[in-house]
Amino acid sequence: MPSAKRILLVDQNAGPRHTLAEQLSREGAYAVTEAGSAAEARQALDYSFAIVDGAVAESESLARELRGKGKPVLLLSETGADGADSLAKPFRLAALLARLSAQLGPDGEDRAVQIGPYLFRPGAKLLMGARNIRLTEKETNILKFLHDAGRAVPRETLLHEVWGYSPAVTTHTLETHIYRLRRKIEENPGQAKILVTEEGGYRLGV
Repeated sequence: MPSAKRILLVDQNAGPRHTLAEQLSREGAYAVTEAGSAAEARQALDYSFAIVDGAVAESESLARELRGKGKPVLLLSETGADGADSLAKPFRLAALLARLSAQLGPDGEDRAVQIGPYLFRPGAKLLMGARNIRLTEKETNILKFLHDAGRAVPRETLLHEVWGYSPAVTTHTLETHIYRLRRKIEENPGQAKILVTEEGGYRLGV
């Protein structure tokens, strides 16, 4: 199992800081060091990524200083604007996890990717969003293969890749799984926008 990646979390408000640190630690991939000020942050050691709340005094100068030391920094923006190195507040945990995954790199199978309104974590068999959706192994493999393909995939290819079936096999197994998966993830399963049927196969909506 990969070792947890160390994150420095800088926020002057202890309550929200503790809550976010607990949420990140619960993911299992991150170990969080907390700092309540820029001064405390400057004393911190052994971390690979910093999250700095924009309300902290000297937040922008601290971010520049840490970046100058080769530490990637995500500034939680008070201005309500997202950027390459900033995330607008308020934000969803899924959005923050997506940024961390992009910055710190994948951890094997559990690299988080975006599918529609959800953050997809294949290793955890989980879609994260306004509500978290647990997936079966086959549902996870369907979504993973479609995401990696980045295009429409013929049903015969999915049957072979996910179930190992020969293209000559006639079965409704795939259609049954697609039907159940749509009922889980689509707002309107009858008019699918995430898991789309296309010319004898399926693709993920853009």
